[in-house]
Amino acid sequence: MITANIKPLWFGFLLRFFYFTVSHLHSKSGLQTLSWHHLFMNKTDVLIIGAGASGLMAAYQLTKAGKTVTVLEARNRTGGRIHSINNELFFKHAEFGAEFIHGNLPVTLSMLQEAGIPYSNAGGEAWEYNDGSFKKSEQFDAGWDRLLEKLKELKKDMPANDFVQQHFPGEDFEKLRESVWNYVSGYDTADPRKASAFALRSELENDDENAQYRPKGGYCMLINYLANACRAAGNQIVLNTVVKEVLWEKHNVKLIAANNDTYYADKLIIALPLGVLKANSGEHGALTFHPAVIKQIEAIHQLGFGAVIKVLLEFDQPFWEHGALEMPEGEGLKNMGFLFIGEAIPTWWTQSPQRSTLLTGWLGGPAAFDKKDLSDDEILQLSLISLSNVFKIPTEKLKAKLVAWRTANWTADPFTRGSYAYDTVSSPAARMVLDKPIEDTLYFAGEYLYDGPAMGTVEAALTSGMKAAKKVI
Repeated sequence: MITANIKPLWFGFLLRFFYFTVSHLHSKSGLQTLSWHHLFMNKTDVLIIGAGASGLMAAYQLTKAGKTVTVLEARNRTGGRIHSINNELFFKHAEFGAEFIHGNLPVTLSMLQEAGIPYSNAGGEAWEYNDGSFKKSEQFDAGWDRLLEKLKELKKDMPANDFVQQHFPGEDFEKLRESVWNYVSGYDTADPRKASAFALRSELENDDENAQYRPKGGYCMLINYLANACRAAGNQIVLNTVVKEVLWEKHNVKLIAANNDTYYADKLIIALPLGVLKANSGEHGALTFHPAVIKQIEAIHQLGFGAVIKVLLEFDQPFWEHGALEMPEGEGLKNMGFLFIGEAIPTWWTQSPQRSTLLTGWLGGPAAFDKKDLSDDEILQLSLISLSNVFKIPTEKLKAKLVAWRTANWTADPFTRGSYAYDTVSSPAARMVLDKPIEDTLYFAGEYLYDGPAMGTVEAALTSGMKAAKKVI
């Protein structure tokens, strides 16, 4: 009886002692609110900020390793820059964000196979419209062969635009310089004045233009597979949660959300888009570290992050299949995959080889950044004017043919603030800094950390997430 009465006394004393000790130890780091209750009730092995491809891939790998994981996502959905639209009233299937698999990429194709998600070829003819006429487009003409030869001779990296200005001056190479600008700003969504010439060289050497695919049902199928596997194991994905502060010390992390909810873990993976990490303190979605991670923030600002606007136009019929008045008689664009035009929205593609009434427009690089503050209606008008100038159909008539339309202005989105990463001259050194864990507690993950020709892709994001998880384990 005496023992039974004494137990609550000494147990309560130990709890109070433990609470005091923990509070004292964490007072200097700003973690003073971390109590024994949080340690035992709410603390997970790993917290992940960002439920895009990189964050979910990390969560999936950690889940398989038996770790407890909580993923915090600012949006009301998973996927980040992957945003598939399925079975809407008009859009039966469309991709707001990532759409293509650019080549035989090992991690992406392996994960699709594991998840049982088929994929199909994304093909079709490439056309361009210049000087009032259509012609079949060759992605790289003879001038690009000479460009690659010169790039192979380059010993010290420099911005891509500086390189072409230096090695290909004068009127004779005006079209080549313009072509390089359009490629770097359009395909890479980069600023050619900052983008690395070495990175352009690597991209051209590893280009596999014939291997292009789309996942059946969209990239969301892979996102759902990763998220469902995590949830099935009891791990959490918390949506509508904007993390604003990271308080940390070795093996101890506390996150404070904008709604003042708090989360605790031993380790943290930051899987936010590079554009969000570049955001200034006080901006919506910006992250503040206590104590500051000065070297890492400096490295973040040395990496390039592009700009893009994507436009989805669903028409009542694929009018482009008939071509335009300037085309030779009997020749149309029925098998068109891509169309390159010198207009405000310069790149367009279809769902070829699948026949569809969906036409997708794309504007990348500095031009997209300059237009990031335009309204959706203004972007639509630019799109219709661009198509009208090429197909000689009045804009009002084109608008009447529209069944549905959407714009994805990723650069204006506070939870993305751009498209995807590109290499600058400083990127290799910056990646080395960000690739290294901080006190075995903080880890960065994202497509911007990928060191290879597939930078800025879903492949890059998946690979980085997997790599971060392995470091944690």
